Amino acid sequence: MTLKTFCALALAACVSHAMADEHHWYPSKWGKDDTLGSANLNSPDLALEAAKLVKTGKTYRLAIESNPQTPAYPPRNLHVIVLAPGQLSGKSLGANKMTYADDIINGWVGVGSQIDGLGHAGIDQLYYNGVHGNDFMKPDGLTRYGTHALPPFVTRGVMLDMAKCAGKTRLDVGEVFNQTEIEACATKQNTPLKRGDVVLFNTGWMDLMTTDLPLYNKGEPGLGKGGAEYLASKEVMAVGGDTWALEVLPSEDASEAFPVHQVLLTKNGIYILENMDTRELAKDSAYEFMFVLGAARMTGAVQMIINPVAIR
Repeated sequence: MTLKTFCALALAACVSHAMADEHHWYPSKWGKDDTLGSANLNSPDLALEAAKLVKTGKTYRLAIESNPQTPAYPPRNLHVIVLAPGQLSGKSLGANKMTYADDIINGWVGVGSQIDGLGHAGIDQLYYNGVHGNDFMKPDGLTRYGTHALPPFVTRGVMLDMAKCAGKTRLDVGEVFNQTEIEACATKQNTPLKRGDVVLFNTGWMDLMTTDLPLYNKGEPGLGKGGAEYLASKEVMAVGGDTWALEVLPSEDASEAFPVHQVLLTKNGIYILENMDTRELAKDSAYEFMFVLGAARMTGAVQMIINPVAIR
C-alpha cells in the first residue's frame, strides 16, 4: 500500500466516523418510522401508578391565560373575536328565542402555556428521527409529528423547585441548572426521577410577566444542555418550566440558539412544556403528583395551547 493510498483511506475513515457521530441521534430507539418519541412511554401501568399519588384530591391547573397581552416570542400573537351570527338588531332563533355566541381565534398556538411537538425544532432542517422538513412541513399542516396524534399523557409528575433548592425566591437571568443541580434538588425533595415522568421546573420567573416585563424579556434562568441530556438518560416523557423557552437564556454558549430544544425534541423525542404555572405547586410544596394532559386535536399543528392538570 502506498503512502498516498493509506492517507486517502485514513481520511475517508475519519470523514465516515465524523458523519456517523454527527447523525448518531437517529434512527430513534423506537424505530426509524416512529413519530411519537417519548409519548410511546404512555401505558396503563404508568397511569395506575400515577393514580396512587392522589391523596387529597386537590387539583392544580398548570396553564396561564392566552390573550393579546401574553408575552410571546415575536412575531407570535393571539386574538379572540366573539360573534353572534344572524342576531343583528336583537334577532333570535325560533319560537323559543334562542341566542348564542361563537368565536374565532386569529393568531398563533404558541402563545401562553403550550406543548412543543416533535416538528417544532430541528438541526439543519433535520427533525426527529432524521426526517427532513421538506418531507412533512406543508402550509396547511404537518403530515407527521402533528400534536393531534398525541395520546393522553397520564403519568407521574415531578416539580423540582429550583429556586427554593438554590435558597432563592427567583433564579437570575442566565442562571443555568444541569445534572448536578437537578440531582441535588431531587434528592432534597425526596423525588427521584423515574422513567416516564413529566418533570416541571419552578424558577420563580413567571411573576415577572406582570411585575417586571423588561426583565422577563431580557432572558431567563433555565435548563442547560447537560441537564437536558441527563433528563434524556432518565427517559422522561416531557420536560417543562415556568418560563417561555424552558432553557437558559442567554445560552451557555453564546454562539448557539435554543440547543436544549434540539437535545430534547430533535435528538430524543422528548416533549417540551412552556409557560407552566408552577406557583401554586411551589406554594404547597407539591413535588409529586398525577399529571394529566390531553392536547386539542388540531390536525397538523406544530404546537398547541394546553392546560395540563396536576392532582395530588
